[in-house]
Amino acid sequence: MLYLYLKAIHIVFVVSWMAGLFYSVRLFIYHTETNQKTEQEKQILFAQFKVMEQRLWNIITTPAMLITILAGLSMIYINPYLLQTDWMILKLLFVALLITYHFICQRIIKKLKNNQFTWTSTQLRLWNEVATLLLVAIVFTVVLKSTTDWMKGVIGLIGLGIAIMIAVKWYKNYRIRHEA
Repeated sequence: MLYLYLKAIHIVFVVSWMAGLFYSVRLFIYHTETNQKTEQEKQILFAQFKVMEQRLWNIITTPAMLITILAGLSMIYINPYLLQTDWMILKLLFVALLITYHFICQRIIKKLKNNQFTWTSTQLRLWNEVATLLLVAIVFTVVLKSTTDWMKGVIGLIGLGIAIMIAVKWYKNYRIRHEA
């Protein structure tokens, strides 16, 4: 029964973690686009985005990541057989990539806090989709519990990634045409 409680906690906090990641990068985009505003608007918006990013990160996103990891490790501790399955190894690889993504986002927050804008809003829009691709990969791996068909999944993910990049480029062009 403990395993099922841990699984429920794991799922709830995965959702919270992903929501925090998605919204954080959206805030990075808005923060970056503030550079196109007047000086007075910049000062007000920069200050507000810094507060929002920091609170979201420290109060929701990072704690959710930690609880997700702790619940996941606890489930593996209770059922170590999971580490002998190919699908779990693949899932853990995707999770490691998601954790790396998390810490890259944390570095972006620190740069934005110091008014260092090293990424464009278009790059951030594409970056936002990396979390989506990892989420899809993790969910499909866990639900299907199959690594024999993972090549089809990888091809599908690449196709999804290409479709997302095309959509981001189209949206950027659409915004430029309608803002002018």
